[in-house]
Amino acid sequence: MNISISAQPVPLTVDVDGVIRVANTRVTLDTVITAFLEGATAEEIVQQYPPLELSDVYAVLSYYLKRRTEVESYLRQRQQKTENVRRDNESRFDPTGVRARLLARRQGA
Repeated sequence: MNISISAQPVPLTVDVDGVIRVANTRVTLDTVITAFLEGATAEEIVQQYPPLELSDVYAVLSYYLKRRTEVESYLRQRQQKTENVRRDNESRFDPTGVRARLLARRQGA
C-alpha cells in the first residue's frame, strides 16, 4: 500500500478588506478560533457553520495551534478595528433611546 504524503495549503484566504476567511466561504478565521477557544470541537464548528468542511476546520485549527502568537496578534488587531468602527458609528448615530424609538414606531404601525 502506497500512501502519498504531501503538504496541503492551509485553506485560508484574505479578502479585499484584509479579513481572513476559511476556504471559499464567508466564515472568518476569527469565528472559527473564537468557537474553538470557547470549547467547540471541530465537528461542532462545522455543525454551526455548514459551509465549512471538517478537514478545513482541522487544518485551520492546526495552523492556529502552530502559529498561536501570529494568529492572536491578528485577532487583537481585528478586535481593535471592530471597536473603532463601533465607536465611530456610535459617535455619528447616538444609540441612546433607540429601543424606545423603535418600540414607539412599532406601536404606531
